[in-house]
Amino acid sequence: MGLFTKAKPTETTQKLKESYFTASQGQLIRARFKSNRTAMVAGWALTIMILTGLFAPFLSPYAPSMAGRDKQYVNGPPQIPKFWDENGFSLRPFVYATKRHRSMKTNFRWMIEEVREKRYYVQFFVEGWQYSFIDLNWDLPGELFDVDIETLTFKTHLFGTDRGGLHLFGTDNSGKDIYSRTLHAIYTSLAVGSLGVFIAFVLALVIGGVAGYFGGWIDSVLQMITDAVRTIPPIPLFMALAAFMPDEWSAETRFFFIASILGLIGWPTLARRIRTHLLSERSQEYVLAAQLCGASSGHIIRKHLLPSFTSYIIVDLMITFPYMVRSETALSFIGLGLVDPVNSLGALMQNVSKADVLLNYQWYFIPVIFFIAFVLAFVFVGDGLRDASDPYSNVKK
Repeated sequence: MGLFTKAKPTETTQKLKESYFTASQGQLIRARFKSNRTAMVAGWALTIMILTGLFAPFLSPYAPSMAGRDKQYVNGPPQIPKFWDENGFSLRPFVYATKRHRSMKTNFRWMIEEVREKRYYVQFFVEGWQYSFIDLNWDLPGELFDVDIETLTFKTHLFGTDRGGLHLFGTDNSGKDIYSRTLHAIYTSLAVGSLGVFIAFVLALVIGGVAGYFGGWIDSVLQMITDAVRTIPPIPLFMALAAFMPDEWSAETRFFFIASILGLIGWPTLARRIRTHLLSERSQEYVLAAQLCGASSGHIIRKHLLPSFTSYIIVDLMITFPYMVRSETALSFIGLGLVDPVNSLGALMQNVSKADVLLNYQWYFIPVIFFIAFVLAFVFVGDGLRDASDPYSNVKK
């Protein structure tokens, strides 16, 4: 009989069950997200790329817009630091000196050759070009919106060389360091996506909240506006706007213009989701109780209705972000968005569309790899958050 006695739950199992039933919604979402290995790996990768973009000036040995710094290393291949070669072992990483010459084997095209007898040693925390972590130098139309603020200015960089140069991702046809440009491009894409998502988020909350809470003719009018915005084809719209933008506009003006347009056409999907949720929640008892207590419509929407939908809003924003970045990159790639001297992933990808690059300068594709990893990381994190926010996502059907 003792063999068939049901085992009593251990104290640890009992505590786990109690913690599960007493956990808040945020704790449950966090626990379910951690159980998704793909989302966790993507989350760490995304965190690293975001930090890389934020600290791009410190991590970049050279200014991203500095052209022709080393005239002997134009269209130069990536330089990988080494610790040993045929000349012996070194405790300090090093790269070789280079020389530029024409070769008959390549139809007299300029070639970069290593001088293996000369070593340039890599140093850490070196002094270089000056940068500011908060550099708000905006030259927008009109004097009212002009901003010129520079704080947290430094000259220290993570690494450099005692002589010559170190180009981890190589250089382009003007001598600019592709590594530095890639890191700054990640920051620019983050800034464009953040501004576009913020504009879309505010519009979706206002329009979706008003339409879902009041309903009736207000809902009908706002839904007609939403459907009209959704039917606007983005590419013809941006082609028309590109023809409208003056050539004398500064890089900052183009940046804010592109980000604002992406936000103005990216809000309908989230607005419809908020409207659908509020239509189903506005007749609940807690909403009626708040109305009987004299609460205003704005207070009920902000304090009662939207918090019940917060997790879904966050998930939607995470999923929307990569589409904002992708749209900016696509527009810059076809010449309708940000262009040089702005360092964006789309502007860097313009260089890979040439046949000469595909045949001879394959390191130009390195920013493309970062763009793919950046978008995929956001997509996987968004999918993980969406599954974690659904309490029935782990239920087997």
